[in-house]
Amino acid sequence: MNTQDKTNSQDETFLLQMTPEQFAHLGGGKFAYVKPLLSQHAQALFPQAPQLAPNLELFALLAADGTPIMLTDSRDMAIANAWENQLETVSLH
Repeated sequence: MNTQDKTNSQDETFLLQMTPEQFAHLGGGKFAYVKPLLSQHAQALFPQAPQLAPNLELFALLAADGTPIMLTDSRDMAIANAWENQLETVSLH
């Protein structure tokens, strides 16, 4: 095992040992992500949302810890809102 492999292995072990609470605080209010979802799933994240027609494609802007920030029908609008709030959007795979 070379030094790089060993370092990567140690980093992965550290992440596996983090508690859910520690993991949720990563990003410290600086990062957000855009999650596509169908309208029938929106109320699970946004209980205050009005009743929506089913099968509409929506986009939720979520803080790094999963806290809902906004719901929109435009991915570009979600990203613009992140920028307005000085949040960097990241991709999840």
